[in-house]
Amino acid sequence: MKKTTYRPRIADMLLKRKLEGKGAVLIEGAKWCGKTTTAEQLCNSVLYMTEPGKTEQNIQLSRINPGLLLRGDKPRLIDEWQVAPQIWDAVRFECDHAHQLGLFVLTGSSVPADMSKVMHSGTGRFGWLRMRPMSLWESGESTGDVTLSGLFDNTTEVTGVSKINLEHLAFATCRGGWPLSVNLTGETALDQSFDYLQAVEQRDIQEADGVKRDPARVHRLMRSYARHQGSQATYATIREDMAVNEGDSLDADTIISYIKALKRIFVIEDIEAWNPNLRSKTAIRTSDTRYFTDPSIATAALGLGPTDLIADLRTFGLMFETLCMRDLRVYAEALTGNVYHYRDKNGLECDAVVHLRDGRYGLIEIKLGGEKLIEEGATTLNTLAGNIDTTKMKKPAFKMVLTAAGDYAYRRDDGVDVVPVGCLKN
Repeated sequence: MKKTTYRPRIADMLLKRKLEGKGAVLIEGAKWCGKTTTAEQLCNSVLYMTEPGKTEQNIQLSRINPGLLLRGDKPRLIDEWQVAPQIWDAVRFECDHAHQLGLFVLTGSSVPADMSKVMHSGTGRFGWLRMRPMSLWESGESTGDVTLSGLFDNTTEVTGVSKINLEHLAFATCRGGWPLSVNLTGETALDQSFDYLQAVEQRDIQEADGVKRDPARVHRLMRSYARHQGSQATYATIREDMAVNEGDSLDADTIISYIKALKRIFVIEDIEAWNPNLRSKTAIRTSDTRYFTDPSIATAALGLGPTDLIADLRTFGLMFETLCMRDLRVYAEALTGNVYHYRDKNGLECDAVVHLRDGRYGLIEIKLGGEKLIEEGATTLNTLAGNIDTTKMKKPAFKMVLTAAGDYAYRRDDGVDVVPVGCLKN
């Protein structure tokens, strides 16, 4: 059997930094995205809460003598802590009385269904870290010639070469950023996203809140959600789509409960609206934009492979946007930033806004490529930048068209950067 080696993650640096400032760090994220493996690189002892044959024992101990579970060399990893939420208070108590930092790392692939017995929020004791599937830089497919930090600092020339062609990008979109998948090839790699989807439908969604749900209905909902990637579709729109395309007319409350459950296990990760200061009084749309945490979930839900994406560039564009949002979130996290979406009542729309903690921000349009689409993206970016009231907020640190096709990164005469995703890193 081929043994895989650990691929360094951007989260490695973030986890180390957070442990230097907090007694404990909670790593959250979708199952199979690499939380435990990343934590194991830094921790000196491990408690696997769901280890076969020991789960019930661990749950009982968390109730009657949680201190036993916390013994071990520090930092100590408590994996899948959410199966015994009481351990949260035990960790917090230990952090309070040890007068040390960097004691524990907790990992969880779902938000605990019942937090009623947890007494303390963890404020001041815990740091939080969100992990996502691998970006193209982490999987070794992006050259990293253009850095997001460099774009914000405007200290380096925008130049780079991408080694990813459209066919490979279609494959990477369907394969996803799951750590196991990136070490596999061909159909074996593509199988993983379908297996992940099936696990979510058959079991994982039940763990979110303990509610039994029909796997077939979960699948139909996820297919509908996949069709609405990158849109601000309402729950009513999703319900209508299911009725037309899936022959299933769930009521709105049921759809909301399904989506909440998928968010609790980090399968769905919508993007909030950005609200800048504008020169005009244009109304800004505040609806979230719909995304899965990885594009492979959407392609698997729709039963699509790389060849299907190449044959249908419109659908490819939507799936590519989901891939870019995954990567931008990973890179922005390293810079203490968040990713937002902008759309106003006049239809002016910007796919992504990376906004840092210090107030700097960058505007990004996502396009498959080609001169016409790049020109459209640049026009949108310049129009939005011109609408921002720079007497009340900073001007954009950069404007970027992020592309799939194209070998080179460069800066246009109008100041817009054109960057293939295969050149980008944090």
